[in-house]
Amino acid sequence: MKIKNSLRALRKRHRNNRVVRRRGRVYVINKTNRRYKARQG
Repeated sequence: MKIKNSLRALRKRHRNNRVVRRRGRVYVINKTNRRYKARQG
């Protein structure tokens, strides 16, 4: 999982990426290709 200040560029890397808020943190998740995971720092 990558930890970034801004997730805007990471969201565009794959068409199935979703930006999700969980427990006050912002995550990028992808159900089909689980390699694309990121958390906002």
